[in-house]
Amino acid sequence: MDASRPAGGALDLTVPARRAQGGTGDGDGNADRLRRQPPAQVRGLDGLRGLAALYVVLFHCWLYTFPGYPHSSAPPWLGGLMFGRLAVVFFLVLSGFSLAISPARHGWRSSGVGEFLRRRAWRILPPYWAALALSLLVSWFVVPASHFGPPTGATVMVYGLVAQDMVTAPTPNGAFWSIGVEAELYLLFPLLLLVRRRWGAAVLAAAVTLPVVVLGLTAPGANPVEGDNWLAPHLAPVFAAGVAGAGIVTASDRVRRLPWGWFAVAAALPVLALGVVRGSAWTVNHYFWIDLAVAPAMTMLLAAVATARPAVLVRFLTARPVHGLGGFSYSLYLIHLPIVLAVIRRVAPHFVAPGLPTFWFTLVVGLPVSVVSAWLFSKIFEIPFKRNRSWKSFAAARSRA
Repeated sequence: MDASRPAGGALDLTVPARRAQGGTGDGDGNADRLRRQPPAQVRGLDGLRGLAALYVVLFHCWLYTFPGYPHSSAPPWLGGLMFGRLAVVFFLVLSGFSLAISPARHGWRSSGVGEFLRRRAWRILPPYWAALALSLLVSWFVVPASHFGPPTGATVMVYGLVAQDMVTAPTPNGAFWSIGVEAELYLLFPLLLLVRRRWGAAVLAAAVTLPVVVLGLTAPGANPVEGDNWLAPHLAPVFAAGVAGAGIVTASDRVRRLPWGWFAVAAALPVLALGVVRGSAWTVNHYFWIDLAVAPAMTMLLAAVATARPAVLVRFLTARPVHGLGGFSYSLYLIHLPIVLAVIRRVAPHFVAPGLPTFWFTLVVGLPVSVVSAWLFSKIFEIPFKRNRSWKSFAAARSRA
């Protein structure tokens, strides 16, 4: 299974100031916290997105070079590249966290369901549809992206409507599965905000996670077998974990000073140890539980970055190359796989032997081509939609040019 992000920065879900100063159910000190809260942008999140997207590219370079996943024929020292699914989980935690920052600062209220969905569609769909067109062309004329065969009319319909998590069709791009998952989670987001506002973070986490845990425990062998779709219900708890974690932006100084980075390390170590003991193939075959187990550590990492601790990590994430990569990470996620597949299956065989030589060739050729192409792609199909929130804004920008 391939991996993804999904989608860009924190959404500006603003509400009138008088609502922000009103009662929120979070205690009398909430208004004071709102007045002293940090700037709207949480420094370091874009850097995390960029690094996660880069890992997904490396994962696919590894995946399509060495057959047999998860029992890969790759050298053992490359085993750290096989967990692209966990990068998707991190993307979903980060997405929930980013989207919830503005509501958290306004009493867990948004500007309305319709406005939220409009802004998400405006931000996500134009680059996605452009990448879909590119992926279809590559799949039809250069290299197929699916073992189900070349894309069909059903592919165009299903993927065009972002319904791939609900309806199976030959994929034009193996990374697109998570876009369908995230689209479904966007529909759930307003309900998550409502639960968080009325009953708190603990109830939110329990309400979303417990049904998934029950589903897992009642499956044969207590380990559900996952297919290529219907993954949104399973992954909803990791998205909700990010939503709950966004409360750190309005937390008290005492809570913000806690060593969230070390908490993240402590939460991740048992999961890491289990994976080492049981092996990588076992880990991949038990992603249903690994996803849930690793989400708290990921949320705590985001809390650490949001509170600027450790400072050295935030400085690294905000360094120009890392921050810049994060600026077009969505485009990188969307278009890298057709490029990587073309290099591995169409270009590399003419120059190098299969296996490790092909992997190095792909890193030298496919990785930089993917990054540069994604940067150019973002200039046309992503960044304009980040800077302009409507067609009216587009027209105004054009008139000023």
